[in-house]
Amino acid sequence: MAEPVGYPGDGHGEALGAEYPGDGNGEAPWTEVPGAGNGEAPWTEHPGAAADAEYGDGEYGSAAYGDGEYRDGQYGDGQYGGADYGPAARTACVITVDGSYAARLARHGDSWFPERWTLDGPEPYAVPLPGRQPEEPGTEVHPMGDGRVLIRRFADGRHNFSLLYPTGPETGELPLGAVECPDPGTALRLLPPAPGGEKAYALAVGRRSSAVWLVAGGAFGPEHLAEIPGRCSGGVWLDGSGRMLALDREVGGRTKTIVVDLERGGEVSPLLQIADGSDDRLLLADPDSGLVLISSDAPSPGRPRLGWGVLGSTLPVRFPECLRVPDCAVTPFAIQPGQVLMPESCGVALRVDGPTGSWVGVWRPAARQVEHLPAPEGWLTGAGLWTGNGELLLPYATEGMPCGVVRWAATGSLSGEADDRRHPGSGEPGVGETGVGGVGPEDPDGGVDSASEPGPPEPVALRPVPLQQAPLGNLVTK
Repeated sequence: MAEPVGYPGDGHGEALGAEYPGDGNGEAPWTEVPGAGNGEAPWTEHPGAAADAEYGDGEYGSAAYGDGEYRDGQYGDGQYGGADYGPAARTACVITVDGSYAARLARHGDSWFPERWTLDGPEPYAVPLPGRQPEEPGTEVHPMGDGRVLIRRFADGRHNFSLLYPTGPETGELPLGAVECPDPGTALRLLPPAPGGEKAYALAVGRRSSAVWLVAGGAFGPEHLAEIPGRCSGGVWLDGSGRMLALDREVGGRTKTIVVDLERGGEVSPLLQIADGSDDRLLLADPDSGLVLISSDAPSPGRPRLGWGVLGSTLPVRFPECLRVPDCAVTPFAIQPGQVLMPESCGVALRVDGPTGSWVGVWRPAARQVEHLPAPEGWLTGAGLWTGNGELLLPYATEGMPCGVVRWAATGSLSGEADDRRHPGSGEPGVGETGVGGVGPEDPDGGVDSASEPGPPEPVALRPVPLQQAPLGNLVTK
C-alpha cells in the first residue's frame, strides 16, 4: 500500500516533565499484601447472569442491544460499526504478556483506585494502590513487568504518567512526565502491554494523523516515536521484542492494518488488505505460531466477520462460519502461545456478548465449532490469558472473593468443577450447541474443501508480510 501524502502532522502533544527519568528510583521495597487468595469460582446459573455487578452495566459493560447487534456503551456504534472489534477495547483488567501481573481500576463505594494483581504465584493476590484522592473513572492503568503499575491521568489538557508501587501502608509514586495535546480533538490512550514488560506505549489519534509515544521505560520521560498519516486504532504486537506494532489505519473512509517499525523511526508498511473496498482490522496475533485473528467485511460488505490467517503463509484468510453467533458480538481476547509452526492447534479465547450478558467461547482453527462456557461470577470481562500448556486463566472478583482466577483445561473441564458441568451439548442457553453456526456441506473453515487444502503452513517470517486474500469466490461461507 502506498504511503498517503498530504497529511500534515497535527503535533500530537509535547512531552512535559522531561526532568523525570523514566525508570529512576530503583527497586521499590515491595510489601505484598495477599488478598483472599484463590478458590473455586462461584458459578452463575447461565452465562447471561455472569456480568460483574461492578462493571456489568456501567463504563465497562454493555449499554444496549439493537437489531441483533451488540453495541458497547463507550465504543459501540462508532468506528467499529456496532461491535468493538478493537483489541485495545477497554477491558476490566489488563494483563502483562507473560501473565505475571495484572492491573485494574477497582472501586470501593463511589471511589476508584488502582489495584495490582500478582498472578505467577501459587495463588493470585491483589495489592491496592490508592493515591491521595480517588481516581476518575476514565483513568487508565497498565501493569509493568517489574510489578509496578503505570497510570495515566488526564487533567488540564495534559495526560500525566506515573509509576505506582506499594511502600508499606502507602503507595509510592514516581512521576514520569506528561504529554500535552494542543488539539482538543486528539484522543490519547495506552496501547496493550508490550513484550518484555519494560516499556509502555500510548497512541494519540488526531484529526488527520496519529502519533506513537513511549511513555514508560525511556531515558527521560515520554518520547515521541512516530507520526503516522491517517487516524489509527487498535494495537497488536507482532514480535517478541516489542519492535513491530500493528495498527488499524483509516484513510479515505477505509480501514487497513499497517505495521509500524519502532526501531526504524516509525517506518510504515502494509499488513492486511483483503479487498480494495473492505475494512480490515487485526485483532490478535501470536508471535510463536504466526496465527492472527482479523475482522473484515470483505465476505459480507458492511458487516464485519471474524477470520484467521497466518503471518508469512501463502494461505488465504478464512472466515469460519462457526464464529458467527446469532445476535451476539464475538471478540477474541487471548491466543494460546508456544505452538510454534502449529497455528491451527492454538486455542483462542472469545468474549461473546449477547442480549443476556457476556460469556466465554473457546475455539481452535482446526475445530468445527465453538465451545461455549459460562463466565465465572465477577469475571473481569474481556480479560484472560492462555498458558503454553493449554490452560485458560480467567480473572474474577466478587465481594466474597476479591481476587480469584479460574483455570479452564484444554480437555474442557474447569478446575474445581465437575467434569459434566455446562459442557457443550448440555442444552443450557448459550452453553451447548445453541447459537453455534451449523456445519453444512461446506468446510467450516470458510468453504475450502479439505481435500484441496495445501500442506503445513510456512514458517513465520521475520518481518510481517501483507496478508493478501485470493478471490473470495468459494473461500468464505456467507
